[in-house]
Amino acid sequence: MINRITALAAVCLLAIAAPALAQTAMSGQMGTTKNPMVGGAPMYASKNIVQNAVNSKDHTTLVSLVKQADLVTTLEGPGPFTVLAPTNEAFAKLPKATVDKVTSDPALLKKVLTYHVLAGRVTAADIAAKIKAGGGTAELATVEGQPITAKMDGSNIVLTGAGGGTAIVTIANVYQSNGVIHVIDGVLIP
Repeated sequence: MINRITALAAVCLLAIAAPALAQTAMSGQMGTTKNPMVGGAPMYASKNIVQNAVNSKDHTTLVSLVKQADLVTTLEGPGPFTVLAPTNEAFAKLPKATVDKVTSDPALLKKVLTYHVLAGRVTAADIAAKIKAGGGTAELATVEGQPITAKMDGSNIVLTGAGGGTAIVTIANVYQSNGVIHVIDGVLIP
């Protein structure tokens, strides 16, 4: 009798927990949650890209550079945009000479930042479908003009810039009112 009660309790617990577990499993790279946490802050689908990004402690460098390049108004606009958002750690991996060169040249800074923006709302599933249709790789058109190459490495989307640098999408499908953000672990140089 005790084994039946224990088994029944386990089945009930599983039935209650299954939806939450499925949502947690879906919150990885290819899935989404309602308001995913990025940089310690919830990202609200009702807010625009800038309104959300300013709250992420992992994106203070990116936000600062967007302000410096005078792109705030653009990224607050209706879009839709897809932003490949490098973390602070991604920027820290760059050689100091590269950072100094990019940040001291307003035109180059804008070029690098717009290289991380795709026109439209491009989800991780859209990118994966393009990769599959392309036989293992896909070119993603950037607002800057030069494409980024995408491929799969297991379940990870790997992006390669024209300059040869790579980045992995670490958090995908962070929906915004004017687009979507994919957090990446590298800075792509055109």
